[in-house]
Amino acid sequence: MSELRKVSSNPHIRDKDTTTRIMLTVVVALLPAAFFGIYNFGLRAAAVLVISVAFAVLTELLFELLCKKKPTIKDCSAVVTGLLLGMNLPVSVPLWLPAVGSVFAILVVKMLFGGLGKNFMNPALAGRCFLLISFPALMTNFNCDAYTGATPLAALKAGEQVNLMDMIVGRTAGTIGETSLIAIVVGACILILAGIIDLKVPGSYLVSFVIFAALFGALLHRTVDGSFLCAQLAGGGLMLGAFFMATDYTTRPITKKGQYVYGVFLGFLTALFRIFSASAEGVSYAILLGNLLVPLIEKYTMPKCFGKGGERS
Repeated sequence: MSELRKVSSNPHIRDKDTTTRIMLTVVVALLPAAFFGIYNFGLRAAAVLVISVAFAVLTELLFELLCKKKPTIKDCSAVVTGLLLGMNLPVSVPLWLPAVGSVFAILVVKMLFGGLGKNFMNPALAGRCFLLISFPALMTNFNCDAYTGATPLAALKAGEQVNLMDMIVGRTAGTIGETSLIAIVVGACILILAGIIDLKVPGSYLVSFVIFAALFGALLHRTVDGSFLCAQLAGGGLMLGAFFMATDYTTRPITKKGQYVYGVFLGFLTALFRIFSASAEGVSYAILLGNLLVPLIEKYTMPKCFGKGGERS
C-alpha cells in the first residue's frame, strides 16, 4: 500500500520527458556561457561555479537525509540552481559567498516549501538577491585581473559610450555567466530545439523591454537610439534571465495568455528599474516580483471549463 499514488481523474497527458532529462538539457545549454565565463575571467570563475553547485547539491541531500525523505538529487535540479547562481556572481567574490547563496536558495526557497515544483520563486535568483541585500559591496565589485572599472550597463547609466561588439562577444566586466551574448543565445537555441522552452515568455519579455526602455528613455529626454537599445539587450543579465530563469516551469504561468502577460510585465519592470532606478540592472528583482504575481496572472488568464461560464441567450 505504501507504493500507491493518488492521481487526478483522467485524461492524463503522457510524455517521454523526465525531470532529469529536462534538467540535464538545461545544464548542457548553460555550459557555453559557463565555459566562456571561465575563459574570460580565469580559473577562479570555475572555483565559484563548482562551489556553488556542490553546496546546492549537498544542501538538498542533507536536508532530505535529516528529514528521512527519499533523496532527489538525481533529478539534477539542484545542479541547475547552483550553476545559475554561480553564473550570476562576480568572479571577485570570496569563495564562501556562493556557498552561502546556494544554501539559502536550496534550503529556504526550495526545500522548506516542499522541494522541486513547490517553490514560489526562482531559487537561484532568490539566492542572488539575498546575497545582494546582505553583501552589497561584494556583489557589486566587478574588478578582477581581466577587467577593472564599471560594467557596460553602469557606463550606459552614466552616459558613457560602450563597445557593442565587446558586449556581444563577452569581453567585458560583469558576472561570470552574463557577459557573452553569443554564448547565451547558443544555449537558448539548445533549449528551444530540444523543446524545453518556447518563445512565449522570452520573446514577449525582450520585445516589451525594448518598447518600454525606448518610451521611458524618451520621457527622461535621453538619447534613445538603436545602439543604446542593443547595448541594453546585450548587457547585464537580461538574456540569461529571459531564456534560463523567466522560463522556469515552476515559477512561470501555465496558461498561454498568462505567459505573454508575464513576459510583458517582466519587460516593463526591467525597463523601469534600468531607466529610473539608481541601479543599472534590474532583471533579478523583475523576475522575482513576476514570480510573486504568477498566481494572480493565472487566475485571470485560466481558460473556462468547456460548457461552463457562458451566458444564456
